Amino acid sequence: MAAAMEIGGIALPNPTGRPGRTFLGTGRRWRSARKDVVGTRLAVRALMAAEKRDGRTVEVVTSDRPVNSDKLNVLHGIQSSVPIVEEAKLVTGFQRKTKIVCTIGPSTNTREMIWKLAEAGMNVARLNMSHGDHESHQKIINLVKEYNAQCKGNIIAIMLDTKGPEVRSGDLLRPVLLKEGQAFNFTIKIGVNSEDTVSVNYDDFVNDVEVGDVILVDGGMMSLAVKAKTHDVVNCKVIDGGELKSRRHLNVRGKSATLPSITEKDWEDIKFGVDNQVDFFAVSFVKDARVIHELKEYLRSRNADIHIIPKIESADSIPNLQAIISASDGAMVARGDLGAELPIEDVPSLQEEIIKTCRSMQKPVIVATNMLESMINHPTPTRAEVSDISIAVHEGADAIMLSGETAHGKYPLKAVKVMHNVASKTESVMSTDTLHSPATAVQHVGGGDFSQGHMSATFVLHATTMANALGTPIIVFTQTGSMPILLSHYRPSSTIFAFTNEERVRQRLTLYQGVLPLYMQFSDDAEETFSRATRHLMNGGYLRKGDYVTLVKSGISSIWTDDSTHHVEVRNIQD
Repeated sequence: MAAAMEIGGIALPNPTGRPGRTFLGTGRRWRSARKDVVGTRLAVRALMAAEKRDGRTVEVVTSDRPVNSDKLNVLHGIQSSVPIVEEAKLVTGFQRKTKIVCTIGPSTNTREMIWKLAEAGMNVARLNMSHGDHESHQKIINLVKEYNAQCKGNIIAIMLDTKGPEVRSGDLLRPVLLKEGQAFNFTIKIGVNSEDTVSVNYDDFVNDVEVGDVILVDGGMMSLAVKAKTHDVVNCKVIDGGELKSRRHLNVRGKSATLPSITEKDWEDIKFGVDNQVDFFAVSFVKDARVIHELKEYLRSRNADIHIIPKIESADSIPNLQAIISASDGAMVARGDLGAELPIEDVPSLQEEIIKTCRSMQKPVIVATNMLESMINHPTPTRAEVSDISIAVHEGADAIMLSGETAHGKYPLKAVKVMHNVASKTESVMSTDTLHSPATAVQHVGGGDFSQGHMSATFVLHATTMANALGTPIIVFTQTGSMPILLSHYRPSSTIFAFTNEERVRQRLTLYQGVLPLYMQFSDDAEETFSRATRHLMNGGYLRKGDYVTLVKSGISSIWTDDSTHHVEVRNIQD
């Protein structure tokens, strides 16, 4: 199957083809290697490699001590075609790593469109519970599950996005044109709709706002200054006018509503999601970690394996950012309401901060809202929107999201294709140093911490470094998803093929950058399982005979051994 030899649990290809021989030092000198160093338990060996200028030799040094992170830069300059693997090539070319989340709505809620979205690049289908009812969302869930059952080579995860405690204006008989300088009122009286007054669906609205506050309509499309208030009416003056329609979202600049993050409607929607075994809950307007703990406790009581993605979109969430993300399974940068409750000029730096925080905690992060807003009505994006997508990819987002573009837009498929092309192009020109930034999970390595988590991080750092240096994809076998998730946050330059025998794990891994999750039943024999995995990849066009791959066999609960083992090797595919 594969010719490989190992150095302290880390293996390199053996050009001689003779077992038990290891390439050490420089030139073409080979020495025998003891087999008892294979799969070193926890004490991951440090590896440094450097390609000589003449391109003829590779130098390998091993040590019993964890590698100093300052020395890791040695590998970053190595070309992807080190001489001993210069013939290895992927037949499929460049694979997009950043995932795409698509909101499903009237424009895309048919069987034909679900299939076309998946073919165009959708990885996660988002159900926006602010619109539609359980019957309409059930239809979408059934269609996605039908697609997953039929298209074994691809998988679409399902994300249920709660409505949250949104404050909205009431219904109007007809749109009202607001003009700069005119007086306009909001009232908590039910059913009021006139040319100068409209009701609000939130009884404490009068108590939450103060004279001098600025009320934003539709995320800032219109704005009004609060001039006075009574026990049931807020008197305003229009700053920026526009056409006010029914049920428009209201924000107060710099403030969050005192409503609970999870409303009664949200709990009904969450129960609906649990019954349908969705993969992710995106929770709106999370202000602190308490709501995350509350929801997790509920999910445990229902024995529901669903990950929680808080939407960072309220002013109150920013001071609690670290605690919220730490308690959660990721985060979404919901820039619409974030830019309404906070100064809009703060949004770019907050986006960068949230992405860095998620990556440092090894949590997936989604960048959302207005990414291709113009494509709701137009077939091509603005150049600014293209740059916006590219920036999110550069900053290290795991996923980028489409909202109205695919929910009710005129060109949903074109929007997905634009997002796919921009993300792919951006990734293709990003350097390994950019992908593998010290601001990410690298900071967890070092400092004399020899805990299990530290050893796993050190191991994954070396596995990623090796794969990048040799230009090989990574194959990993997992039952929990922990190892491919950790690998993802070190951003290897090639694809992570994550084989799992758990469907729920496979669907969850769909959200992680660079991970291609594949379902396969594992054999009791590790070599047989590896052989079946490589045949599957060859049949799918991902690999061909003669390619090299980096094989990762590791974990707290190893699949084929009784104890915890960390092991990585490079193999040449022969079958």
